Amino acid sequence: MSGFQTLFYKELLRFWKVSFQTVLAPVVTALLYLTIFGHALSGHVQVYSGVGYTSFLVPGLVMMSVLQNAFANSSSSLIQSKITGNLVFVLLPPIAHWEMFFAYVLASVVRGLCVGLGVFIVTIWFIPMSFSAPFYIIAFAILGSGILGTLGLIAGIWADKFDQLAAFQNFLIMPLTFLSGVFYSTHTLPPVWRAVSHLNPFFYMIDGFRYGFFGLSDVDPLMSLGIVGGFLAVLALIAARLLASGYKLRH
Repeated sequence: MSGFQTLFYKELLRFWKVSFQTVLAPVVTALLYLTIFGHALSGHVQVYSGVGYTSFLVPGLVMMSVLQNAFANSSSSLIQSKITGNLVFVLLPPIAHWEMFFAYVLASVVRGLCVGLGVFIVTIWFIPMSFSAPFYIIAFAILGSGILGTLGLIAGIWADKFDQLAAFQNFLIMPLTFLSGVFYSTHTLPPVWRAVSHLNPFFYMIDGFRYGFFGLSDVDPLMSLGIVGGFLAVLALIAARLLASGYKLRH
């Protein structure tokens, strides 16, 4: 386990040394989203009975920040190591592929949760929030950050340069995140687009996470938990296989 511990510690230091950019900046961005959308739509949109739009918005912004930063952590770490050439110092020691997988993904989970907690702490002072089912809050936060950390690992392995990684993020991660119900409920959509939204795995992360606060959701939270858990298992198998084969890592 020494290889896992060392690599995990290295990944934690990597983002914490520049926490002004990796933690504080995303918190400020989420606060700006809340200010703009909350001010513009709070008096015009009512999603759940008894829940103000701004309160509805907070869990979505928290989870969005968790997901985006978990992806950014593992993907940026791998692509930087590949481009600068220091990835060889990770590949030369006798570190098992599962140790690498857990080190990168767990570090991404830590960064995602730190950012999400920061967003929540900043917004809780302005908006009343409830905790209807804390288990779902914790479960979806951990599973969601694990999924995006694993996706970031796959993207970092696949990409050979920053342009390819940016394409992965701009054309896959960002659209799936913004179309997952962060700013709206799928019940407000026409039936066709509601069905399309239910094909988006990010929707189940957001919806299940929001259920933990209000006890209200668009779909059954247990179903969301099963889908999210299954999605994580599939991605973990793919990422572990790529690491074990050395795909685009051991040239």
